[in-house]
Amino acid sequence: MSRVVGIDPGTLSFDLCGLDNGHLFLDTTIATTDVSSQPQILIDALNEVRPLDLVIAPSGYGLPWVTPNDFGEKEYFLLALADEREQHRSSSGIGGLRALVTALQATGLPLMFMPGVIHLATVPAFRKANKIDMGTADKLCCAVLGVFDQARHFGLAYDETSFIYVELGGAFTAVLAVERGQVVDGLGGSSGAPGYSALGAMDGELAYLLGEFHKSELFSGGVSSMTGRPRLPLAEAVAGWEQDPALGRAWEAFFEGVTKVVAAEMTVVPEPREILLSGRLARLPAIRQKVAERLSRLAPVRQIASLAQTAKEAAQGAALIADGLTGGQFEPLIKTMRLREAGGTVLDHLYVASGETLKQKYLSY
Repeated sequence: MSRVVGIDPGTLSFDLCGLDNGHLFLDTTIATTDVSSQPQILIDALNEVRPLDLVIAPSGYGLPWVTPNDFGEKEYFLLALADEREQHRSSSGIGGLRALVTALQATGLPLMFMPGVIHLATVPAFRKANKIDMGTADKLCCAVLGVFDQARHFGLAYDETSFIYVELGGAFTAVLAVERGQVVDGLGGSSGAPGYSALGAMDGELAYLLGEFHKSELFSGGVSSMTGRPRLPLAEAVAGWEQDPALGRAWEAFFEGVTKVVAAEMTVVPEPREILLSGRLARLPAIRQKVAERLSRLAPVRQIASLAQTAKEAAQGAALIADGLTGGQFEPLIKTMRLREAGGTVLDHLYVASGETLKQKYLSY
């Protein structure tokens, strides 16, 4: 028996998915702004469903299977990758995780912080060179759901699955490559395609000219910024792209950017069984149709089938992971993906001139 909860700390919402012996018992969402201002809202939602065997906690860029008792300054930093520049700055993004994690630690809940893609033993070391964001922990959760879903959809063993996973989030876009049921590569939200709010991979010369920029820069430059209206609501951006030339250009950059990154990942997995779509933008028919039209030239495209009605895919994947870690019915899924073998830090594979300086600064807490 296993009673577990997975949490997805999204840019726009925190989603909770709970499985009791493999059966859905918790399926809810809370606005990220509400959690940021009142972390107790999230804690109350978890307390209401106790007892629990395991909770996959918000894990940011990833920590390889760390419990609250293992937390120190280094773990806080690696979770959010937010340094002294972010002090005294409010943020609804990943930099605001520390306060939430501190509040969760005080609850005594059975929490586990999980890895991101770069921590995985299934990703060859050469692909990790000079990378940090190959897919945050929540994107890895999405890939876990993808393996489960494709195996269920086609009647396959987990190690027979093969796909490119495209997560079209409310702010970021991430693309992961899965072969034989294992994540073998990924381009995360700040290293790949543009998103609705985020620019994706940054030109190195732009990074140089920006100098010491704040984390908020990573949440800018996407579709909404390209229109000249960074706060443009998503619904308006979708409704008006055929009449507004600026919107049309912005969405064209988005669609082409996603296609380029998927094509790049197909150099790693050249014959995927399909391309799986998920995320807030993939739930919008107009966006999903346009993306599918582009990607169908590369491989069959399908929107992932959810386990839940409300909680997003990352929360569902986190619940599958928690069930597997506690010896539930999804333990074979976790074994196939070799998730327990994750290790290291996101800074381990830096070879740029200042790489060693960064490691000494941030790994010596």
